[in-house]
Amino acid sequence: MKFYSRKLIKPGDLNANNTLFGGALLKWIDEEAGIYAMTKLDTKQVVTKFISEIDFVNSAKQGDVIEIGLKYKDIGRTSITFGCIVRNVFTKKTIIAIEKLVFVKIDDQENPAPHNKTVLTMGSYNQVS
Repeated sequence: MKFYSRKLIKPGDLNANNTLFGGALLKWIDEEAGIYAMTKLDTKQVVTKFISEIDFVNSAKQGDVIEIGLKYKDIGRTSITFGCIVRNVFTKKTIIAIEKLVFVKIDDQENPAPHNKTVLTMGSYNQVS
């Protein structure tokens, strides 16, 4: 798992319980994973296809700094799959875990399109991070 970006939890990111609003966190994850998919597939034409069960493990509060970690898991003909963990930078406690985020390359008509990438063209399994 490599951690790519960090976010400071600010007042506008909080829910009624004064903890991090899950919707804000999911937006950040989707954006970060989408950018990661673009860089791995060498195209801006990717969309979120699937996000598996989301496990909210711990809360984050105002002033906490979190980091978003992504790990390459699989590649298909039109898709690429990652896992995600978000954790507190200082305590290393997991905030959220997502087993699978799937992104699909699309064509100009927004249909799935082959990306012509393989693990070999992207590097070995451990290098695709």
